[in-house]
This record gives sequence, structure tokens and C-alpha cells, in this order.
Amino acid sequence: VVCLVAYHIFFMLFVWSYWKTIFTLPMNPSKEFHLSYSDKESLEREPRGESQQEVLRRAAKDLPIYTRTMSGAIRYCDRCHLVKPDRCHHCSVCDKCILKMDHHCPWVNNCVGFSNYKFFLLFLAYSLLYCLFIAATDLQYFIKFWTNGLPDTQAKFHIMFLFFAAAMFSVSLSSLFGYHCWLVSKNKSTLEVFRAPIFRHRTDKNGFSLGFSKNLRQVFGDEKKYWLLPVFSSLGDGCSFPTCLVSQDPEQASTPGGLNSSSKNENHLFPAKPLRDSQSHLLTDTPSWSETTAKAEKGRVGMSNPALTMENET
Repeated sequence: VVCLVAYHIFFMLFVWSYWKTIFTLPMNPSKEFHLSYSDKESLEREPRGESQQEVLRRAAKDLPIYTRTMSGAIRYCDRCHLVKPDRCHHCSVCDKCILKMDHHCPWVNNCVGFSNYKFFLLFLAYSLLYCLFIAATDLQYFIKFWTNGLPDTQAKFHIMFLFFAAAMFSVSLSSLFGYHCWLVSKNKSTLEVFRAPIFRHRTDKNGFSLGFSKNLRQVFGDEKKYWLLPVFSSLGDGCSFPTCLVSQDPEQASTPGGLNSSSKNENHLFPAKPLRDSQSHLLTDTPSWSETTAKAEKGRVGMSNPALTMENET
């Protein structure tokens, strides 16, 4: 009876997570990131280069974006006509920009991003548990198959096939699930593993990492009762993310905390743009700032002043 109840629970959670992963539409950047009609006309009139970058800098002046292209330019999508939010990328399959895009998954025929990343993780977890459960309950019959303990019927070959299928899927799912658990612990996406985010002053592969606990909460939320359920509980809006690696904007007079750039507490780097309320509480732990900043200072790589040419990224 216990095995039967566990089987049905795993199966229901697996189907629920799979359904949410497939049919949750990826979130697109909000209207504030789209260029106005006048800005679009200005971009079309201006030659490519510094003049276009000036138009994009004006459009992105009040937006909470910290990342740039490899040349130091504003990240702009000429297909969607918008300034790309941090961690947003254009999906060539869906033909639109996806917030915090991780990858386009052909198995679910959908982009995995900010809106359904938690569902995708739970889908992997419950799929793995389901396969392990099937393999464990079928193991005794699989052993009897090789010891000739089963009746000589065609059904015994079905038992062998079921065990091999469950075992092979368990191996593949465990590696994929383990990889994405590592991504969550480091607050990275698959795309950011292959191309580290470039901030205003340097490249840092751990630029969005706030420590294991806060990284976990950013995906699963603050309320633990929702962590194992396929309901949306991720923090933030997908357009801006807290980071400890964004230094003071020279165009701004003071930091959000009221400290100017000449403050004695120069070891603490604060975001130059305001963050949403659901994200800024992740940055209230002072020791976390110190630890992350110390690592950032240790691995700092200075960047030269590249020519500000507009680049389009996938």
C-alpha cells in the first residue's frame, strides 16, 4: 500500500511539473525596456557606432541594467527592438527575448527561463525519483529473471526491459539534475557558463552569486512550503537581479544607501540602480557582501576602454 501511494504521488508531481514546464510561457522584457518610436527612428537614422550607442545610453539611463556586450556596448536586440535586461537573451527558435534564459529545451518544446526554471528543476527531480522508484521496485524481479525464478512467460522480458529503461534514464537524469543543482548553487544559467556575464568594468563568471542560501531562495523563493510544489515562487521580476559586483555609477552623485563615492567604506560595492523590493532584501546581509566582494577583488581583471560599437547577442 505504501509503495502504491508513493508511486501515485511521484507520478502526479512528475506530470504536474512537466505540464507547467511545457505550458508556462516564457516571460518577455517589460515595456520599459522597449524603445520608443522616436528612439527607433533615431537608431535608424544614425550610423552604426558611437552615435547609436548614445541613443541606447539615453534609453537605458534609468533602467536597472549592469551588463554589457564584449565590446562594452549596451546590449540591444535589433529583432525585438529593446534594450536587453541583464541575463536576457534572444531565442532563435522562439524568435523573442527570454528573461533569464537558460536554454531552449527540445524535450519540452519550450524555452527554460525565469518563468519556468523552477518547474524544470522539479520536473528533473521528480522524473529522477520516479525512475529510481521503478528500478528499485523492479530489482527483485530482475534478479529472479537471471536466476530463473520467474515463470517462463513473455512477461519476464517486459520486466527486464522496464528495469534497463528505468536504470538508464536514472543515470542520465541524475547527471542533468546534478548539473542544474550546481547552476542554482552558483546562480548561473547554462548560457552564462559558456559566456560569463560582462559587467561595466570587468567580466566575472560569479557576478550574480550571493552565496548558496540566497542563490537557492532566488529560484525557489522565501517560503519553504512551496519549494517542492510546481507553483511559481521565484523572487524578482526577471528584469533585474541583485549583484555585489556593480560599482558606483560615475554619473550618479550617491549610492542608494546615501554613501557617496568618497566614502571610507570602499570595500562594499553597491548597485548603482535601484532594485525591486523582492530582490533588495537578498542584499541586506553585510557579511555576504564582504565575502563576495573579497573574491571579486581577488579575481578582478581590468578592462581597457573598447570602442563602443553596438553588438547583437543570441
